[in-house]
Amino acid sequence: QVQLVESGGGLVQTGGSLRLSCAASVRPFSSYAMGWFRQAPGNEREFVAAISRSGESTLYGHPVKGRFIISRDNAKSTVYLQMNNLKPEDTAVYYCATDLSVGPHAGPYDYWGRGTQVTVSS
Repeated sequence: QVQLVESGGGLVQTGGSLRLSCAASVRPFSSYAMGWFRQAPGNEREFVAAISRSGESTLYGHPVKGRFIISRDNAKSTVYLQMNNLKPEDTAVYYCATDLSVGPHAGPYDYWGRGTQVTVSS
């Protein structure tokens, strides 16, 4: 079983910050690349960020580059998305994803969490 559980979403004002977490059941966690995606109503799912197995390499979608930071703690089997300087256009459901890729990538992914809502008020 592969299970991904996102947490940390909520309501934040423009310019604020949130940190999302994704707890993964996959073993070993260090064999899996991890990614974050987001989707707002009426929009297609959009790539946000990805991180390699070791955490040494990352990849970001253009809209969040310079504002969001992806990281992972392999000892805790958890990937994080630190979101800074949030904007209303960041409002979406954020999904965690994983597969057995070595490097970070923008998709497709094999496994997905259910998502956590992030709402940024203007």
